[in-house]
Amino acid sequence: MTAPATPPTATAAPRPPVTVRVFTQRFSSIPRGARLARHLALHQLHSWGVPHGTEVSETAAVLVAELAANAVTHGRVPGRDFELRLALDAGTLTVDVSDTRGERRPPRPGAICLPADPAGDAETGRGLVLVAALADRWSVLDRVPVGKTVRAELDLPR
Repeated sequence: MTAPATPPTATAAPRPPVTVRVFTQRFSSIPRGARLARHLALHQLHSWGVPHGTEVSETAAVLVAELAANAVTHGRVPGRDFELRLALDAGTLTVDVSDTRGERRPPRPGAICLPADPAGDAETGRGLVLVAALADRWSVLDRVPVGKTVRAELDLPR
């Protein structure tokens, strides 16, 4: 009787360690809070090795600025803050901005279009157009226990 054949052992290729960096901060739902969110996001990215002035840094600045401005303008509940969360891993930067107004949701991705008169004097209506153009993906998520989170993701250059 022959011994059963031993299956060949697979040698796993070495994997680089996975490091996910996360920054979370709450800000007052006022224009100054939105500006501070943008400023601190850029500072945090720089400390993670994404230098000021790079394409990723500049794109992230616009995403944070637009999402924070929307949270302050459309998601504000008096006495409630909005929250910025950045997550950076080897391949993606995720920008989450959460507010407590769950009933006021932006249009879903794919339903965004330019205002009827983009050259007009309107001061609103272009923020999510920029987010849709700059982010590789974006979505609107429910926030527990109350509110919503608008998420924008950037694929990082390899």
